Amino acid sequence: MIRARAFFALAAGLWLAAMARDGVDRWVAETVLPPLVPETSVIVEDREGRLLRAYTVADGLWRLALPPDAVDPVFVEMLIAYEDGRFRDHGGVDLRAMARAVAQAVWNGGVVSGGSTLTMQVARLLEDSGTGQLEGKLRQMRVALALERRLSKEDILGLYLLLAPYGGNIEGVRAATLAYFGKEPWRLTPAEAALLVAIPQSPESRRPDRHPEAAADARARVLARAVAKGIVTEDHAQAAEREVVPVARRAVPAIAPHLADRARRDAPLVQVHRLTIDRGLQVALEQLAAETVQHQGERLQVALVVADHATGEILASVGSAAFRADARQGFIDMTQALRSPGSTLKPLVYALAFDEGLAHPETMMEDRPVRFGTYAPQNFDRLYRGTVRVREALQMSLNIPVVELTEAMGPARVLVALDRAGVGYRLPPGEPGLAISLGGIGVSLQDMVQLYAGLARGGVALPLRWRLEGAAAEGARVVTRSAAWQVGDILAGLAPPPGSPSNRLAYKTGTSYGHRDAWAIGYDGQHVVGVWLGRADGTPVPGVFGADLAAPVLFQAFARLKPALEPQPSAPPETLLVANAQLPQPLQRFRPRGAALEADRDAPAVAFPPDGAEVERLPEGVMVRVDGGKAPFTWLADGAPVVTGERAREVVLPLTEVGFLTLSVIDAEGRSARARVRLR
Repeated sequence: MIRARAFFALAAGLWLAAMARDGVDRWVAETVLPPLVPETSVIVEDREGRLLRAYTVADGLWRLALPPDAVDPVFVEMLIAYEDGRFRDHGGVDLRAMARAVAQAVWNGGVVSGGSTLTMQVARLLEDSGTGQLEGKLRQMRVALALERRLSKEDILGLYLLLAPYGGNIEGVRAATLAYFGKEPWRLTPAEAALLVAIPQSPESRRPDRHPEAAADARARVLARAVAKGIVTEDHAQAAEREVVPVARRAVPAIAPHLADRARRDAPLVQVHRLTIDRGLQVALEQLAAETVQHQGERLQVALVVADHATGEILASVGSAAFRADARQGFIDMTQALRSPGSTLKPLVYALAFDEGLAHPETMMEDRPVRFGTYAPQNFDRLYRGTVRVREALQMSLNIPVVELTEAMGPARVLVALDRAGVGYRLPPGEPGLAISLGGIGVSLQDMVQLYAGLARGGVALPLRWRLEGAAAEGARVVTRSAAWQVGDILAGLAPPPGSPSNRLAYKTGTSYGHRDAWAIGYDGQHVVGVWLGRADGTPVPGVFGADLAAPVLFQAFARLKPALEPQPSAPPETLLVANAQLPQPLQRFRPRGAALEADRDAPAVAFPPDGAEVERLPEGVMVRVDGGKAPFTWLADGAPVVTGERAREVVLPLTEVGFLTLSVIDAEGRSARARVRLR
């Protein structure tokens, strides 16, 4: 009876206040409202707006923002029907409902219904005030009246959807649907909607993961009200009552956790991060990563990156097999770690050599013991193949030929190309040496994928991007499109790993010194995928090889990416597609730099333009001149013949494109000279 009298006193007070309208207006107008923008979880979304990861707010609560129109409308109908049938009509306090509550309390000798509106509940949640004390109830009424004057009904409903308690550290409808149903609140079953309406009335005693029977009973009462109001049919309500109540909480999604953390560090004030990641692909590759290391000991780690090389967008980034502090050190993002790339830099070296006019895919080279000062490189298997074509040297990943090409160009040429490709690297102490082409340098998996994306894009490296917002950066040309195509054609001729589908995937594997890193990077006509395996602490993994361990994962990643590969592009028209015998004589067999120094005094030389010069292109082309040598002469631009059989020493080459290029001249005896110039 005491509580009933309190309700009566409250109703009477409301009635008297309603009579003194001016006093009520002043009372409401002077209300100091609590903050109306509660802190919400930082969330990370994929390219389609699907949730990848969320973070708790400062007090450890899961509280995910969402607008009211993003919730299943059946839930909203059930909520209003059960909690506040006149929500759309009253001004914050429903005197009719309050009077009914008082009458029920007097008749039954205790509180049957509280009479609180949804707006009053929002007031209580904003201030975290109690429900049973008269003073608290009056404060809720005052705040509710003030809220109705300052906010729309949709705003008030949105605050309820954000703040409603669902047990433990779960607040708000979106956090509740993720925790109890593992889904977003866009579409709910009648059973799910009814349960979400019931829990906030007594969140701890109706938590389905702890008190499933109480939760089911409360759900049934909500369903009964929904049937009475015509929201659901009797048949649907009965079917909903038979639906099993969830008895365990699910983890809030933590997809692409390393990249999500990077996004948050990169922009700590941003509330919603939109990434270029494809959630479905990311989940599939995270599963592939876990399967890859499942039976490989407790320390082996894996990382994968997938990008669209046409746009530069990263579609998946897997930093480890599992995001946890385990023996694999899963919290470390191995897509960003600097590791030795092994042989995966060789395609770049060959492409540069093609552009320099040093070699062609059909050029013959010697795979034999060689020494450069104190440096004596060896092949990985310590065997030598003798005379091989450049195509075979790259496909077999021979070390001697690529080191000779690096020596002919100079290691700085390779580093300049890496700079233009946007590849960050770490060099060992001292001057960069020839070993950089064999992996004597530190690079990250993401940057290596960016380098291969440039090769796949015809020699233009575009910085990879993982944020959806903002315009894509402009790319820089690293090698000519013919050189890029030639390398891709060679790599596409590699046989796939045993058990993998036969296709034209252009790929390269690599194994770092001491078996610390195993790599496989490949591309088709649209996508590029990179795989790294090793130990996060850099210790050796006995017996690990890129071809044996990483290549199968690469092909599996492509299989999960799409059912069939996109075809490789056709050869650019300027590409020289001939057999060895049809090549210009200097390109038929590679001549090391030492051999060039022994040329006779009458060897040809590019007299104009001189090496390193900037030359303005004339309307008809570029004037060139050769000194020495024996006519007729062949002129090449970036390795492609431009003029052949020319007996004059001065000629105009019909070149139309501006930029850097290598001019080469070959005389009748096969002697050559070249100059690197820039056309304006």
